[in-house]
Amino acid sequence: MLETAGDIHVEAAKIQQQIKGYLGLRTSDLIFEYSVMDGKTKLDLITLNSRHNQSFLFHSETGSDKVDALKKMWAYVQNFKEKDNSYTIQWVAAGQHELHTSYFRASNIFNALEKLYYGRDRNTITVFSVVLNPVS
Repeated sequence: MLETAGDIHVEAAKIQQQIKGYLGLRTSDLIFEYSVMDGKTKLDLITLNSRHNQSFLFHSETGSDKVDALKKMWAYVQNFKEKDNSYTIQWVAAGQHELHTSYFRASNIFNALEKLYYGRDRNTITVFSVVLNPVS
């Protein structure tokens, strides 16, 4: 059975709500950013931190379309704590003096830093430390 565009949007909205609910984030703290490259849909899930007014990459997934990418993101969200390591990164934004602490889940230290730097010039943040947190 062919799905109509309306059905696809309803399904996408439902999955987005599942992800937001599971992560316990307010709608304003989570951005679903889509792009299409080589016929595939890439979904970047971005979190907003209102405390220091910065955005960070939570995770990226690629699918055959928007709903497929969302389904993969939903699967990741349900299991990321078991799969990825936890990192603590201390950093300062350019022109500021306040040290910030942010937490990331990533497969390695480089991916954690990529999430920190996502969407910004690397010269706008100075990283003071990156720590792999112990597994509890």
